[in-house]
Amino acid sequence: MVVDDDPDILLAVKIAFELKGIPILTASNGEECIEALEKGFRGVILMDIMMPEMDGWDTIRAMIDKELFEGNLIAMLTAREDPGKKIEGLQEYVIDYLTKPFDPDELVNTVQEYIEVI
Repeated sequence: MVVDDDPDILLAVKIAFELKGIPILTASNGEECIEALEKGFRGVILMDIMMPEMDGWDTIRAMIDKELFEGNLIAMLTAREDPGKKIEGLQEYVIDYLTKPFDPDELVNTVQEYIEVI
């Protein structure tokens, strides 16, 4: 799943994965991510940090509070080079920190490696 409030990023990631035959779910905000997890999604989550209302860190906290973390790996996919102060206490929940812009093939290859870990 890719969680990002930028529709261009969602589309770019979706196309990159679909071209490789990998199904992907998109969510345009943290609330949609939580809804997908409550419906049973388990897998790799590429999470933007800077989103309105519920940012990436708040989404991770909600996942923990609602016990929706098990079976998921989170990689932050963001334009920020510095994760900021909100990362404190959440480092153990994030497997990687990927920056935008990204190379689509590299992103797909990285996520495929994460899928093997789950």
